[in-house]
Amino acid sequence: MRMVTAIIKPFKLDDVREALSEIGVQGITVTEVKGFGRQKGHTELYRGAEYVVDFLPKVKIEAAVSEDVLEQVIDAINKSANTGKIGDGKIFVYGLEQTIRIRTGETGKDAL
Repeated sequence: MRMVTAIIKPFKLDDVREALSEIGVQGITVTEVKGFGRQKGHTELYRGAEYVVDFLPKVKIEAAVSEDVLEQVIDAINKSANTGKIGDGKIFVYGLEQTIRIRTGETGKDAL
């Protein structure tokens, strides 16, 4: 089992969610986050005053998936979140030792 974490632009969330649903991912966790990468933020103009926005709004998506759909999940996120512009985000894949469904006590792949 793997934990896939993706940091994407907020307006791409619906596209990614739909792409993951199409390949059978049953559950995701979404968190609104702020951060920066190579962009290093940007400057904006508000009421005539210029100010620096260091942390840009992003969305963090987490999904626990089995090994057999891992490549499909990565591909789906990559294609649906891509705009071709800087700041599209990153995908991280972690090993997942154990999964337990609290309600039923199911473990492993059955708990996904």
